[in-house]
Amino acid sequence: MLKINVRGENIEVTDAIKSYINKRLNNLNKYFKDTENPIAHVNLKVYGNKSTKVEVTIPLPYLILRAEKTDPDMYRGIDIVFEKLERQIRKFKTRINRKSREKGIKDFDLIGPSDEEAEKSDDLSIVRTKHVSLKPMDAQEAVLQMDMLGHNFFVFEDAETNGTSIVYKRNDGRYGLIETGE
Repeated sequence: MLKINVRGENIEVTDAIKSYINKRLNNLNKYFKDTENPIAHVNLKVYGNKSTKVEVTIPLPYLILRAEKTDPDMYRGIDIVFEKLERQIRKFKTRINRKSREKGIKDFDLIGPSDEEAEKSDDLSIVRTKHVSLKPMDAQEAVLQMDMLGHNFFVFEDAETNGTSIVYKRNDGRYGLIETGE
C-alpha cells in the first residue's frame, strides 16, 4: 500500500487537495507487491505569479521514481505527474526485472504489463552516436558554445582542472555545471 506524504510551500494543503492526490496516486498500488510499502513524497509549490509546481518522488529499493510539472492549474499538474510516474513504471519494469534476475535479487519485482508488452513500449534505443574531441575551455566559454549550437548541454574539458565537465540549461533558464571527480 502506497503511503503518501504531502507538503506545501506557500500553500495550505487542504483536505480536497490531499484527497485528490490520494485518489490519483493510490491507482499506482496495482504496480507494487503487497509486501512493499513505498512512500510517495509530494511537494506542492505556489509561486507569486500563481503558477504551481507539483513534485512527486517515490524511492524504491533499487529505483527512484520522480516526476514534476509546473502548471497554472494544480489539479492538471497532479494528473500529468501521475501519468509520468505510470509511464516510468511501465517503461522500466522489464529492465529492472532483468537486472534484478542477473544480480540475483529475488525480493524486487513490479507488477504490471507482461515483459513482452513492456519491451514493445521500450523506446530508449540509441539511434545515433557522435564522437567529439574535447577542447580545453572554461565554463563561460562552454555556455557560449552551447548557446551557439542551440543545445541544452555541452561537454568540455575544463582548462583549469583538465577534467571533463558538462554545462546544461536548467528549466528556470539559468545554467548548471557538472564536474566529474577523479
